[in-house]
Amino acid sequence: MAQTRILQNLIPPTVSYTTQGNVLIIGPEDLIRLAAAQLTAMASVVLLATDPISSQDDEHLEQVMNAVPDTECFYNRLIAVKGFLGQFQVLVAGEAAADSQVQLSQVAIRQPHFDLVLDLGLEPSLQLEMLPPGYFYVGREPQKLADALQQLPDMVGEFDKPRYVKVNAELCAHHRHGMNGCNRCLNVCPADAIASVENVIEIDPYLCHGAGSCTSACPTGALSYDLPNPQALHCYLHKLITRYQALAQQAPVVLFYDEDSALAAQIDVLPGDVLPVALEEVAVAGIDHWLAALAWGARQVLILTTDATPETLMAMLSGELALANRMLSEMGQPERISTVQDIAPEALSDTLMLSLTWPLTPAGEFTATTKRATLYAAVDHLNQQANVVNNIVPLANIPYGTVSIKAENCTLCLSCVASCPTWALKDGGDEPALRFTEQDCIQCGLCENACPEQVISLSSRINFDQVQRQQARTLKEEPPFECIVCGTPFATQSMVHRMLDMVGSHDAFSANIERLKMCGDCRVKDMFEDILQDPEKQLR
Repeated sequence: MAQTRILQNLIPPTVSYTTQGNVLIIGPEDLIRLAAAQLTAMASVVLLATDPISSQDDEHLEQVMNAVPDTECFYNRLIAVKGFLGQFQVLVAGEAAADSQVQLSQVAIRQPHFDLVLDLGLEPSLQLEMLPPGYFYVGREPQKLADALQQLPDMVGEFDKPRYVKVNAELCAHHRHGMNGCNRCLNVCPADAIASVENVIEIDPYLCHGAGSCTSACPTGALSYDLPNPQALHCYLHKLITRYQALAQQAPVVLFYDEDSALAAQIDVLPGDVLPVALEEVAVAGIDHWLAALAWGARQVLILTTDATPETLMAMLSGELALANRMLSEMGQPERISTVQDIAPEALSDTLMLSLTWPLTPAGEFTATTKRATLYAAVDHLNQQANVVNNIVPLANIPYGTVSIKAENCTLCLSCVASCPTWALKDGGDEPALRFTEQDCIQCGLCENACPEQVISLSSRINFDQVQRQQARTLKEEPPFECIVCGTPFATQSMVHRMLDMVGSHDAFSANIERLKMCGDCRVKDMFEDILQDPEKQLR
């Protein structure tokens, strides 16, 4: 299996950081002075004391003050730290007024920013689960401080990092035509690298750690991982599983793990039927990858997490795992997907032995395409191999479901069609109609917000009836309204009747109510004929 590789761009898109070695150290004065004494090789070291020296011991005090006698220490109140390697902006309270703020780097080193930050405070100044590159939070842990002091001198120069995630704005359901829709990615980034800028989702590549939670949460595939991309990972999984089955004549277990985790060094101790798949972060593989792996013949999927896995990532994984296993359970399948925190053989033995008793799934003959199509192809194959259920399972807050309308109040204005990012809602072509395909609906709510009559409602659910889910269902149709002069269809019956109800009694239209029943050409012709018959109307 060692010959099976993920095909990916060998020269991926990158971002560059440039640093000169200007360091800011934050924390109690005695600790930051002693730390600064070990960073004499840096271009500059600035101290920001959050607390005074607590010790009253004269010997200790003398040691602290003599550590860096020529380094100025600032005592301003810290307001905010933001940025990344080579671009840290630090705001502190000014002295001019109670609410004044100053950029500490401009005062201390006459530069617009610091390059690096070493934080020795009890709490990090940046409250993020995944801290930006160049920000070292060590708190009161001596080993972390020693590691940081060793790394800081090496962080001078130019550094490159991959752009982990791509954004396809055309697929994004976040905002359209002045209306808000999907916000799933904004809630799951542990590095706070995602923002809505002028109603467009943007990822700050300098803050992004490649956690992958945004790509897993995105229902349309508008956010996609780039190293590897989703199709490359699917292709790799398919080859890995099918080649193992051909060689070993048994179903393997797929284990996703973070290639930088401490447990990565123990991968060699795994049993031979466990196939490890290294990722930048475990959330890079989403629910579509998990279910596709099972549909291609894996008997189980394990996701290796650690104590260092961010809580935001764990919460997202827990929700997706619950959904995936609920799908399997509804089909009558065992709950084959789970997280593990230890890969020692004795820790995995019970799990692996149990999965050997589960019924095998013959490999599906489908090819991974889009995220959504691949997920449903996997679900349908697994369902066909189990009980072939046609259940409809209502579930809250999932990006799958149906749309319903109050047909009697719908005018077929098709505002919903114009706002739908996945074309789950479509018009009737040459006939006035509104059609809906459930498999394409991501429950973003844009159609509901766009409807001027407010007749649309959403219901999130999992529909196991493949035919019903993929079929274009007609929500409303009606004959067109034909021009009373030339007979040309120009609007829907309900729209013209609604117009007549709304404005027909108005003084401006009461004399010419019949024009509302004409097409544009006939209406203009009628107006000119009216003017020719009474030229004084032209002056008025």
